Amino acid sequence: MTEQMATNGLNRRDFLKAGGMSALALTLGSTGVMGLGSTTSADSPGNPTSGFGGYGNLVPDPNGILDLPKGFHYKIISREGDLMTDGTKIPGAFDGMAAFEGPNNTTILVRNHELSSGPAFGRNPYDANAQGGTTALVVGANREVIKEYVTSSGTIRNCAGGATPWGTWLTCEENRSEGHGYVFEVDPTQPENDMSKTPIKEMGRFAHEACAIDPATGYVYLTEDASPSFLYRFIPNDLSQKPGALQKGGTLYAAAIEEVTDPSASTFKTGQTFKVVWKEVNPHWCREEAAAQNCIVFSRLEGAFFQEGVFWFDDTSAGEKKLGRVYRYVPHTNTLELFYEGNDAKQMEYPDNICCTPWGDLWYAEDGSGQDRIMGITPEGKVYPFAANRLSDSELAGPTFSPDGNTLFVNIQSPGKTFAIWGPFQRRNSARAREMSFAAPANLAPQVSEKVARAAKAQGMSILEAAAFERHGVKMI
Repeated sequence: MTEQMATNGLNRRDFLKAGGMSALALTLGSTGVMGLGSTTSADSPGNPTSGFGGYGNLVPDPNGILDLPKGFHYKIISREGDLMTDGTKIPGAFDGMAAFEGPNNTTILVRNHELSSGPAFGRNPYDANAQGGTTALVVGANREVIKEYVTSSGTIRNCAGGATPWGTWLTCEENRSEGHGYVFEVDPTQPENDMSKTPIKEMGRFAHEACAIDPATGYVYLTEDASPSFLYRFIPNDLSQKPGALQKGGTLYAAAIEEVTDPSASTFKTGQTFKVVWKEVNPHWCREEAAAQNCIVFSRLEGAFFQEGVFWFDDTSAGEKKLGRVYRYVPHTNTLELFYEGNDAKQMEYPDNICCTPWGDLWYAEDGSGQDRIMGITPEGKVYPFAANRLSDSELAGPTFSPDGNTLFVNIQSPGKTFAIWGPFQRRNSARAREMSFAAPANLAPQVSEKVARAAKAQGMSILEAAAFERHGVKMI
Protein backbone atom coordinates (compact mmCIF):
# COMPACT_ATOMS: atom_id res chain seq x y z
CA MET A 1 0.00 0.00 0.00
CA THR A 2 2.84 2.41 0.78
CA GLU A 3 4.34 2.11 -2.69
CA GLN A 4 0.96 2.37 -4.36
CA MET A 5 0.16 5.63 -2.58
CA ALA A 6 3.34 7.19 -3.97
CA THR A 7 2.04 6.95 -7.51
CA ASN A 8 0.06 9.72 -9.12
CA GLY A 9 -2.51 7.28 -10.44
CA LEU A 10 -4.13 6.32 -7.13
CA ASN A 11 -7.71 7.55 -7.24
CA ARG A 12 -9.42 9.35 -4.37
CA ARG A 13 -11.98 6.62 -3.69
CA ASP A 14 -9.31 3.90 -3.44
CA PHE A 15 -7.21 6.08 -1.15
CA LEU A 16 -10.05 6.75 1.25
CA LYS A 17 -10.86 3.05 1.36
CA ALA A 18 -7.27 2.05 2.01
CA GLY A 19 -6.64 -0.06 5.09
CA GLY A 20 -3.93 -1.45 7.29
CA MET A 21 -1.86 1.72 7.38
CA SER A 22 -1.45 1.95 11.15
CA ALA A 23 0.92 -1.04 11.08
CA LEU A 24 3.40 1.04 9.07
CA ALA A 25 4.07 3.58 11.84
CA LEU A 26 7.58 4.99 11.83
CA THR A 27 10.20 4.02 14.38
CA LEU A 28 11.46 6.08 17.28
CA GLY A 29 14.37 7.38 15.25
CA SER A 30 12.18 9.06 12.68
CA THR A 31 10.50 11.35 15.19
CA GLY A 32 13.50 11.55 17.47
CA VAL A 33 14.08 10.74 21.13
CA MET A 34 13.53 14.34 22.15
CA GLY A 35 10.32 14.48 20.12
CA LEU A 36 8.83 11.52 21.96
CA GLY A 37 10.08 12.66 25.34
CA SER A 38 9.11 16.32 25.03
CA THR A 39 6.15 16.96 27.30
CA THR A 40 5.27 19.74 29.65
CA SER A 41 6.10 19.19 33.29
CA ALA A 42 3.51 18.86 36.03
CA ASP A 43 4.65 21.82 38.13
CA SER A 44 2.63 24.49 36.30
CA PRO A 45 2.37 27.85 38.10
CA GLY A 46 -1.30 27.92 37.17
CA ASN A 47 -4.04 25.34 36.94
CA PRO A 48 -5.72 24.43 33.65
CA THR A 49 -9.32 25.52 33.33
CA SER A 50 -12.22 23.84 31.56
CA GLY A 51 -10.78 25.25 28.33
CA PHE A 52 -13.64 27.69 27.90
CA GLY A 53 -11.45 30.44 29.33
CA GLY A 54 -8.06 29.12 28.29
CA TYR A 55 -5.94 26.41 29.88
CA GLY A 56 -3.94 28.29 32.50
CA ASN A 57 -0.35 29.47 32.51
CA LEU A 58 2.24 28.00 30.17
CA VAL A 59 4.80 25.60 31.61
CA PRO A 60 8.45 26.20 30.59
CA ASP A 61 9.50 23.26 28.42
CA PRO A 62 12.59 21.54 29.94
CA ASN A 63 13.72 20.78 26.39
CA GLY A 64 13.58 24.47 25.47
CA ILE A 65 11.33 23.94 22.45
CA LEU A 66 7.61 24.55 23.06
CA ASP A 67 5.84 25.83 26.17
CA LEU A 68 2.30 24.50 26.70
CA PRO A 69 -0.26 24.56 29.53
CA LYS A 70 -0.20 21.92 32.24
CA GLY A 71 -1.55 18.57 31.04
CA PHE A 72 -0.60 19.04 27.38
CA HIS A 73 2.11 17.13 25.52
CA TYR A 74 3.84 17.44 22.18
CA LYS A 75 5.72 15.22 19.76
CA ILE A 76 7.91 16.39 16.88
CA ILE A 77 6.64 14.36 13.93
CA SER A 78 8.61 15.93 11.05
CA ARG A 79 11.90 17.80 10.75
CA GLU A 80 13.43 19.85 7.97
CA GLY A 81 16.27 17.93 6.29
CA ASP A 82 15.11 14.42 7.19
CA LEU A 83 14.02 12.06 4.42
CA MET A 84 10.38 11.56 3.51
CA THR A 85 9.12 8.08 2.79
CA ASP A 86 9.29 8.86 -0.94
CA GLY A 87 13.06 9.46 -0.55
CA THR A 88 12.93 13.24 -0.93
CA LYS A 89 14.62 15.45 1.65
CA ILE A 90 12.04 17.39 3.67
CA PRO A 91 12.15 21.02 2.46
CA GLY A 92 12.37 23.87 4.97
CA ALA A 93 10.34 27.01 5.68
CA PHE A 94 7.27 25.21 7.06
CA ASP A 95 4.17 27.42 6.89
CA GLY A 96 0.41 27.07 6.34
CA MET A 97 -1.19 23.68 6.84
CA ALA A 98 -4.54 21.87 6.85
CA ALA A 99 -5.76 18.52 8.20
CA PHE A 100 -8.08 16.10 6.40
CA GLU A 101 -9.68 12.84 7.44
CA GLY A 102 -7.88 9.78 6.13
CA PRO A 103 -8.66 6.04 6.24
CA ASN A 104 -8.46 3.99 9.43
CA ASN A 105 -8.56 6.95 11.81
CA THR A 106 -5.59 8.66 10.16
CA THR A 107 -5.12 12.37 9.55
CA ILE A 108 -3.70 13.66 6.28
CA LEU A 109 -1.77 16.92 6.67
CA VAL A 110 -0.92 19.14 3.70
CA ARG A 111 1.90 21.58 4.49
CA ASN A 112 3.27 24.62 2.67
CA HIS A 113 6.95 25.46 2.19
CA GLU A 114 7.64 29.17 1.87
CA LEU A 115 10.73 28.84 -0.34
CA SER A 116 11.74 30.93 -3.36
CA SER A 117 14.33 30.34 -6.08
CA GLY A 118 16.25 27.11 -6.49
CA PRO A 119 15.69 23.66 -7.97
CA ALA A 120 12.18 22.29 -7.50
CA PHE A 121 12.00 19.41 -5.01
CA GLY A 122 9.20 17.52 -6.79
CA ARG A 123 9.05 15.29 -9.87
CA ASN A 124 6.31 17.20 -11.72
CA PRO A 125 6.93 20.89 -10.93
CA TYR A 126 5.11 23.94 -12.23
CA ASP A 127 8.47 25.72 -12.59
CA ALA A 128 11.70 23.70 -12.35
CA ASN A 129 13.53 26.78 -11.02
CA ALA A 130 11.15 27.53 -8.15
CA GLN A 131 11.77 25.90 -4.78
CA GLY A 132 8.40 26.28 -3.04
CA GLY A 133 5.60 23.76 -2.90
CA THR A 134 3.68 21.43 -0.60
CA THR A 135 4.21 18.13 1.16
CA ALA A 136 1.82 15.74 2.91
CA LEU A 137 1.98 13.63 6.03
CA VAL A 138 -0.28 10.69 6.82
CA VAL A 139 -0.44 10.51 10.62
CA GLY A 140 -1.80 7.54 12.54
CA ALA A 141 -4.06 7.56 15.58
CA ASN A 142 -0.91 7.14 17.71
CA ARG A 143 0.42 10.41 16.22
CA GLU A 144 3.17 8.60 14.31
CA VAL A 145 3.90 9.50 10.69
CA ILE A 146 3.00 6.61 8.39
CA LYS A 147 3.88 8.29 5.13
CA GLU A 148 5.37 11.61 4.01
CA TYR A 149 5.61 12.72 0.39
CA VAL A 150 5.63 15.63 -2.07
CA THR A 151 2.21 16.84 -3.26
CA SER A 152 3.19 19.84 -5.45
CA SER A 153 6.33 21.80 -6.35
CA GLY A 154 7.80 24.51 -8.55
CA THR A 155 6.00 27.43 -6.95
CA ILE A 156 7.31 30.44 -5.00
CA ARG A 157 6.77 31.41 -1.35
CA ASN A 158 3.88 29.11 -0.52
CA CYS A 159 2.94 30.99 2.61
CA ALA A 160 -0.61 30.07 3.55
CA GLY A 161 -3.75 28.99 1.71
CA GLY A 162 -6.95 27.30 2.73
CA ALA A 163 -8.69 23.94 2.94
CA THR A 164 -11.65 23.33 0.63
CA PRO A 165 -14.90 21.69 1.79
CA TRP A 166 -14.25 18.93 -0.77
CA GLY A 167 -10.92 17.80 0.71
CA THR A 168 -8.22 19.63 -1.24
CA TRP A 169 -5.78 22.36 -0.26
CA LEU A 170 -5.44 25.73 -1.99
CA THR A 171 -1.79 26.73 -1.75
CA CYS A 172 -1.05 30.40 -2.36
CA GLU A 173 2.06 32.07 -3.76
CA GLU A 174 3.13 35.15 -1.82
CA ASN A 175 4.92 36.50 -4.83
CA ARG A 176 4.32 38.41 -8.03
CA SER A 177 7.34 37.63 -10.19
CA GLU A 178 6.96 36.69 -13.84
CA GLY A 179 4.74 33.63 -14.20
CA HIS A 180 3.94 33.49 -10.49
CA GLY A 181 1.56 35.00 -7.94
CA TYR A 182 -1.22 32.42 -8.22
CA VAL A 183 -3.31 29.90 -6.32
CA PHE A 184 -2.90 26.17 -6.99
CA GLU A 185 -5.21 23.33 -5.93
CA VAL A 186 -3.51 20.32 -4.33
CA ASP A 187 -5.18 16.94 -3.82
CA PRO A 188 -3.19 14.88 -1.28
CA THR A 189 -4.70 11.70 -2.69
CA GLN A 190 -3.37 12.55 -6.16
CA PRO A 191 0.14 13.89 -5.40
CA GLU A 192 1.90 15.91 -8.08
CA ASN A 193 -0.89 15.50 -10.61
CA ASP A 194 -1.40 18.06 -13.37
CA MET A 195 -3.99 19.97 -11.35
CA SER A 196 -1.36 20.67 -8.69
CA LYS A 197 0.75 22.59 -11.22
CA THR A 198 -2.09 24.42 -12.99
CA PRO A 199 -2.41 28.00 -11.75
CA ILE A 200 -5.95 29.25 -11.15
CA LYS A 201 -5.20 32.54 -12.87
CA GLU A 202 -8.67 34.04 -12.52
CA MET A 203 -8.26 33.96 -8.73
CA GLY A 204 -5.79 36.80 -9.18
CA ARG A 205 -2.10 37.43 -9.61
CA PHE A 206 -0.87 39.10 -6.43
CA ALA A 207 1.07 38.36 -3.23
CA HIS A 208 -1.44 35.83 -1.95
CA GLU A 209 -1.51 34.96 1.72
CA ALA A 210 -4.54 32.88 2.73
CA CYS A 211 -8.02 31.98 1.53
CA ALA A 212 -11.21 30.48 2.90
CA ILE A 213 -14.35 29.14 1.23
CA ASP A 214 -17.95 29.75 2.22
CA PRO A 215 -19.46 26.25 1.98
CA ALA A 216 -22.95 27.70 1.59
CA THR A 217 -22.08 29.49 -1.67
CA GLY A 218 -18.73 28.18 -2.85
CA TYR A 219 -17.34 31.75 -2.89
CA VAL A 220 -13.64 32.07 -2.07
CA TYR A 221 -12.30 34.91 0.11
CA LEU A 222 -8.62 35.80 -0.30
CA THR A 223 -6.13 37.94 1.63
CA GLU A 224 -3.11 39.77 0.24
CA ASP A 225 0.22 39.94 2.07
CA ALA A 226 1.47 43.28 0.79
CA SER A 227 1.60 46.80 2.14
CA PRO A 228 -0.91 48.18 1.43
CA SER A 229 -3.18 45.23 0.68
CA PHE A 230 -6.74 44.45 -0.38
CA LEU A 231 -9.40 41.87 0.42
CA TYR A 232 -10.73 39.83 -2.51
CA ARG A 233 -13.66 37.55 -3.28
CA PHE A 234 -13.72 35.03 -6.12
CA ILE A 235 -17.03 33.71 -7.48
CA PRO A 236 -16.36 30.52 -9.47
CA ASN A 237 -18.16 29.78 -12.71
CA ASP A 238 -18.56 26.20 -11.53
CA LEU A 239 -20.10 26.07 -8.04
CA SER A 240 -20.17 22.27 -7.83
CA GLN A 241 -17.51 22.31 -5.09
CA LYS A 242 -15.37 19.43 -6.29
CA PRO A 243 -11.70 19.01 -7.26
CA GLY A 244 -10.86 20.97 -10.40
CA ALA A 245 -14.02 23.11 -10.43
CA LEU A 246 -12.09 26.30 -9.60
CA GLN A 247 -9.94 25.81 -12.71
CA LYS A 248 -13.02 26.60 -14.80
CA GLY A 249 -12.61 30.26 -13.97
CA GLY A 250 -14.78 32.89 -12.38
CA THR A 251 -14.91 36.55 -11.44
CA LEU A 252 -12.66 38.36 -8.98
CA TYR A 253 -13.79 41.27 -6.80
CA ALA A 254 -12.20 43.56 -4.21
CA ALA A 255 -13.97 44.91 -1.12
CA ALA A 256 -14.86 48.59 -0.83
CA ILE A 257 -17.00 50.72 1.48
CA GLU A 258 -19.40 53.13 -0.15
CA GLU A 259 -22.18 55.47 0.87
CA VAL A 260 -25.56 54.50 -0.50
CA THR A 261 -28.91 56.27 -0.53
CA ASP A 262 -31.37 54.97 2.04
CA PRO A 263 -34.93 55.44 0.72
CA SER A 264 -36.33 54.85 4.20
CA ALA A 265 -34.66 57.95 5.65
CA SER A 266 -36.82 60.03 7.95
CA THR A 267 -36.51 62.37 10.88
CA PHE A 268 -35.76 59.30 13.00
CA LYS A 269 -33.16 57.76 10.72
CA THR A 270 -30.32 59.34 8.80
CA GLY A 271 -30.31 59.03 5.03
CA GLN A 272 -26.53 58.47 5.07
CA THR A 273 -25.84 54.75 4.96
CA PHE A 274 -22.63 52.86 4.30
CA LYS A 275 -22.13 49.28 3.26
CA VAL A 276 -19.54 46.90 1.81
CA VAL A 277 -19.60 46.64 -1.97
CA TRP A 278 -17.60 44.22 -4.10
CA LYS A 279 -15.98 45.77 -7.17
CA GLU A 280 -14.96 43.62 -10.10
CA VAL A 281 -11.24 43.70 -10.90
CA ASN A 282 -9.05 42.29 -13.64
CA PRO A 283 -7.32 39.23 -12.12
CA HIS A 284 -3.96 40.09 -13.70
CA TRP A 285 -4.03 43.72 -12.53
CA CYS A 286 -6.30 43.28 -9.52
CA ARG A 287 -4.12 45.23 -7.14
CA GLU A 288 -3.92 48.26 -9.43
CA GLU A 289 -7.64 48.19 -10.21
CA ALA A 290 -8.59 47.81 -6.54
CA ALA A 291 -6.58 50.92 -5.72
CA ALA A 292 -8.07 52.84 -8.65
CA GLN A 293 -11.60 52.00 -7.47
CA ASN A 294 -10.93 53.18 -3.89
CA CYS A 295 -11.27 49.73 -2.37
CA ILE A 296 -10.53 49.21 1.32
CA VAL A 297 -6.82 49.63 2.04
CA PHE A 298 -5.47 47.33 4.75
CA SER A 299 -1.99 47.42 6.28
CA ARG A 300 -0.94 43.81 5.54
CA LEU A 301 -3.46 41.00 5.52
CA GLU A 302 -2.57 37.52 6.71
CA GLY A 303 -4.68 34.60 8.00
CA ALA A 304 -8.15 33.53 6.85
CA PHE A 305 -10.68 31.04 8.19
CA PHE A 306 -14.37 30.35 7.57
CA GLN A 307 -16.62 28.89 10.26
CA GLU A 308 -20.33 28.93 11.06
CA GLY A 309 -21.28 31.50 8.44
CA VAL A 310 -18.44 33.92 9.20
CA PHE A 311 -15.20 34.76 7.42
CA TRP A 312 -12.40 35.66 9.85
CA PHE A 313 -9.20 37.40 8.76
CA ASP A 314 -6.44 39.45 10.34
CA ASP A 315 -4.32 42.49 9.51
CA THR A 316 -0.95 41.79 11.09
CA SER A 317 0.49 45.28 11.55
CA ALA A 318 -2.63 47.43 11.75
CA GLY A 319 -3.87 49.59 14.60
CA GLU A 320 -2.65 52.61 16.51
CA LYS A 321 0.10 50.52 18.12
CA LYS A 322 0.60 48.43 14.96
CA LEU A 323 0.07 45.20 16.90
CA GLY A 324 -2.64 43.82 14.63
CA ARG A 325 -6.38 43.56 14.12
CA VAL A 326 -8.89 40.74 13.70
CA TYR A 327 -11.85 41.31 11.36
CA ARG A 328 -15.09 39.42 10.91
CA TYR A 329 -17.11 39.48 7.69
CA VAL A 330 -20.63 38.01 7.61
CA PRO A 331 -21.62 37.26 3.99
CA HIS A 332 -25.30 36.75 4.82
CA THR A 333 -25.65 40.33 6.07
CA ASN A 334 -22.74 41.78 4.05
CA THR A 335 -21.31 43.11 7.31
CA LEU A 336 -17.65 43.94 7.94
CA GLU A 337 -16.67 44.25 11.60
CA LEU A 338 -13.48 45.07 13.47
CA PHE A 339 -13.67 42.38 16.13
CA TYR A 340 -10.44 43.03 18.02
CA GLU A 341 -7.63 45.56 17.84
CA GLY A 342 -4.37 44.84 19.64
CA ASN A 343 -3.27 47.45 22.14
CA ASP A 344 -1.10 45.31 24.42
CA ALA A 345 1.74 43.12 23.13
CA LYS A 346 1.06 40.67 25.96
CA GLN A 347 -2.21 39.78 24.22
CA MET A 348 -1.47 40.33 20.53
CA GLU A 349 1.66 40.98 18.49
CA TYR A 350 1.45 40.53 14.72
CA PRO A 351 -1.23 37.86 14.25
CA ASP A 352 -0.59 35.66 11.22
CA ASN A 353 -2.25 32.27 10.56
CA ILE A 354 -5.63 31.88 12.27
CA CYS A 355 -8.03 29.02 12.93
CA CYS A 356 -11.17 28.31 14.91
CA THR A 357 -11.00 25.55 17.50
CA PRO A 358 -13.50 22.66 17.53
CA TRP A 359 -15.08 24.18 20.65
CA GLY A 360 -15.48 27.63 19.09
CA ASP A 361 -12.60 29.88 20.17
CA LEU A 362 -10.56 31.87 17.65
CA TRP A 363 -6.81 31.15 17.67
CA TYR A 364 -4.05 33.14 16.02
CA ALA A 365 -0.36 32.36 15.58
CA GLU A 366 1.99 35.31 15.96
CA ASP A 367 4.89 36.46 13.77
CA GLY A 368 6.27 39.32 15.82
CA SER A 369 9.64 40.54 17.03
CA GLY A 370 9.40 38.88 20.44
CA GLN A 371 8.57 35.33 21.48
CA ASP A 372 5.93 34.04 19.08
CA ARG A 373 2.87 32.32 20.54
CA ILE A 374 -0.48 30.79 19.74
CA MET A 375 -3.14 32.96 21.39
CA GLY A 376 -6.86 32.36 21.81
CA ILE A 377 -9.97 34.54 22.07
CA THR A 378 -13.19 33.27 23.63
CA PRO A 379 -16.75 34.40 22.75
CA GLU A 380 -16.85 36.01 26.19
CA GLY A 381 -13.83 38.17 25.37
CA LYS A 382 -10.98 36.46 27.22
CA VAL A 383 -7.58 36.46 25.51
CA TYR A 384 -5.25 33.63 26.59
CA PRO A 385 -2.00 31.93 25.54
CA PHE A 386 -1.87 28.31 24.44
CA ALA A 387 1.70 27.81 23.17
CA ALA A 388 5.00 29.68 22.94
CA ASN A 389 8.09 29.02 20.81
CA ARG A 390 11.17 28.72 23.05
CA LEU A 391 13.35 27.17 20.37
CA SER A 392 13.91 30.18 18.11
CA ASP A 393 12.64 33.61 17.14
CA SER A 394 10.83 32.05 14.18
CA GLU A 395 7.07 32.15 13.76
CA LEU A 396 4.58 29.44 14.68
CA ALA A 397 2.57 28.58 11.59
CA GLY A 398 -0.24 26.45 10.23
CA PRO A 399 -2.26 25.57 13.36
CA THR A 400 -4.87 22.98 12.41
CA PHE A 401 -6.86 20.38 14.35
CA SER A 402 -7.27 16.73 13.45
CA PRO A 403 -10.78 15.86 12.25
CA ASP A 404 -11.63 14.31 15.63
CA GLY A 405 -10.45 17.46 17.43
CA ASN A 406 -8.08 15.56 19.72
CA THR A 407 -4.77 16.71 18.20
CA LEU A 408 -3.43 20.13 17.23
CA PHE A 409 -0.81 20.17 14.50
CA VAL A 410 1.41 23.23 14.17
CA ASN A 411 4.77 24.20 12.67
CA ILE A 412 7.79 26.18 13.70
CA GLN A 413 8.90 27.70 10.45
CA SER A 414 12.66 27.62 11.02
CA PRO A 415 14.30 25.32 11.74
CA GLY A 416 11.32 23.52 10.23
CA LYS A 417 9.46 21.30 12.68
CA THR A 418 5.91 19.94 12.70
CA PHE A 419 4.36 19.16 16.09
CA ALA A 420 1.46 17.02 17.22
CA ILE A 421 -0.02 18.39 20.46
CA TRP A 422 -2.59 16.64 22.64
CA GLY A 423 -4.12 16.99 26.08
CA PRO A 424 -7.40 18.00 27.74
CA PHE A 425 -8.88 19.85 24.76
CA GLN A 426 -12.56 20.71 24.99
CA ARG A 427 -14.92 18.58 22.93
CA ARG A 428 -16.45 19.84 19.69
CA ASN A 429 -19.13 22.44 20.43
CA SER A 430 -20.99 23.77 17.40
CA ALA A 431 -23.26 25.93 19.55
CA ARG A 432 -20.26 27.73 20.98
CA ALA A 433 -18.77 28.12 17.51
CA ARG A 434 -21.99 29.81 16.38
CA GLU A 435 -21.83 32.01 19.46
CA MET A 436 -18.33 33.12 18.43
CA SER A 437 -19.66 34.09 15.02
CA PHE A 438 -21.92 36.74 16.51
CA ALA A 439 -20.24 37.57 19.83
CA ALA A 440 -19.43 41.19 20.63
CA PRO A 441 -17.49 41.17 23.91
CA ALA A 442 -17.59 44.67 25.38
CA ASN A 443 -14.04 44.43 26.70
CA LEU A 444 -12.65 43.62 23.25
CA ALA A 445 -14.76 46.03 21.18
CA PRO A 446 -12.57 48.69 19.55
CA GLN A 447 -13.20 52.17 20.92
CA VAL A 448 -15.14 54.71 18.86
CA SER A 449 -16.15 58.25 19.72
CA GLU A 450 -19.54 59.01 21.20
CA LYS A 451 -20.53 60.82 18.00
CA VAL A 452 -19.62 57.81 15.85
CA ALA A 453 -21.53 55.53 18.23
CA ARG A 454 -24.64 57.72 17.85
CA ALA A 455 -24.25 57.78 14.06
CA ALA A 456 -23.87 54.01 14.00
CA LYS A 457 -27.01 53.55 16.05
CA ALA A 458 -28.92 55.86 13.72
CA GLN A 459 -27.86 53.72 10.78
CA GLY A 460 -28.62 50.45 12.53
CA MET A 461 -24.92 49.53 12.66
CA SER A 462 -23.09 47.71 15.43
CA ILE A 463 -20.12 49.31 17.16
CA LEU A 464 -17.87 46.67 15.59
CA GLU A 465 -19.09 47.59 12.12
CA ALA A 466 -18.75 51.31 12.83
CA ALA A 467 -15.21 50.77 14.10
CA ALA A 468 -14.25 48.96 10.89
CA PHE A 469 -15.62 51.79 8.77
CA GLU A 470 -14.07 54.54 10.90
CA ARG A 471 -10.61 52.91 10.86
CA HIS A 472 -10.77 52.99 7.08
CA GLY A 473 -11.58 56.65 6.73
CA VAL A 474 -15.37 56.63 6.45
CA LYS A 475 -16.84 59.82 7.91
CA MET A 476 -20.24 58.89 9.26
CA ILE A 477 -20.88 62.23 10.98
